[in-house]
Amino acid sequence: MLILLSGINVYAQNTYVFFGSFNRDKNTEGIYVYELDIIKGNLSKVTSVKGILNPSFLTLAPNGQYLFACTESKTKDAGSVSSFKFNPEKKSLTFINSQRTGGENPVYITAHKNGKWLINGNYTEGSVSVYPVSENGLIEPRVQNFQYSEGSTDPDRQERSHIHSTVFSPDFNYVFAPDLGADKIRAYQFENNKTEPLTEIPFKQAPLGSGPRHFTFHPNGKFAYCVEEMGGAVSAYSYDSGKLESIQRINTHPDQLKDNFENSDIHISPDGRYLYASNRGSENNIAIFSIQNDGTLKTIGYQKTGGKHPRVFTLDETGKFLIATNSVSGDAFVFKRNEETGLLKKVGKKIKIFGVSSVQIRKY
Repeated sequence: MLILLSGINVYAQNTYVFFGSFNRDKNTEGIYVYELDIIKGNLSKVTSVKGILNPSFLTLAPNGQYLFACTESKTKDAGSVSSFKFNPEKKSLTFINSQRTGGENPVYITAHKNGKWLINGNYTEGSVSVYPVSENGLIEPRVQNFQYSEGSTDPDRQERSHIHSTVFSPDFNYVFAPDLGADKIRAYQFENNKTEPLTEIPFKQAPLGSGPRHFTFHPNGKFAYCVEEMGGAVSAYSYDSGKLESIQRINTHPDQLKDNFENSDIHISPDGRYLYASNRGSENNIAIFSIQNDGTLKTIGYQKTGGKHPRVFTLDETGKFLIATNSVSGDAFVFKRNEETGLLKKVGKKIKIFGVSSVQIRKY
């Protein structure tokens, strides 16, 4: 859309939403692009991509030109990470290439701020892999792979290592990888100028049986938070130069709930005032916390996600909207966020996407 402003041609900004899914069949749509109406909160479909199996987790390059996807194939040695070019003017998403992860079940991928590196976590195999990315968005073969085997206290869920996310520190000098199977937050120093950039440093022990899953940093860089899938809690940490120190552990659910937790995702509002964590299973909601000056959390309330199994959600860069994906019911909802109270209100209309499991928002 072209707007004339005082004789100057400027392009109007558009907000796009990218959804990944468990499509189960690469002959059907797997990745979807929608446009977000930032007034009413409605989503309108722009394009979609076939030919990719179970692109269950997505991340964007820092410049927004490329979209990267994990493909959870559940087929031995057939998991991959893939790259796509997004053109906001043409509203097109075009496949570039893919690389094998060396495992069947990659579940998380993240990009360095310079756009030259990708790091992914493989759940089933319990490994972390590193890939260079060329200037044209091409993913190069992996240059590092850290493999783990040890488990923890729950023989059914923690028989071995299960890496569930890979997250850069705010300064991009460190990477943290929650290991659900071993109850550890694994840690690495990242050196951008090396051909093998990751060096393992001491891990942070998580509570036994907690199953650490997703991880995020406060915008001020002083605090970090990990949502624990099996423990039904968020652990808060103070952070400094690659080191985490525990400061609090707080439930993501009312106290009367005692077991069968299925916590999944965690995000902080851009203003640093509120933290959100999703609960699947019997709850299907997002727990809302206010963040105190000392980094600890205070429960504010809960917001139903409108469907079943809210696997991943995200906030837009303004903090005005939160979009949640429900993978079992196959739908996504937009919520408007009250910046003062932190509470959420459903807006717009739900969209139906089979097996929807991941979401990213970007303004162009």
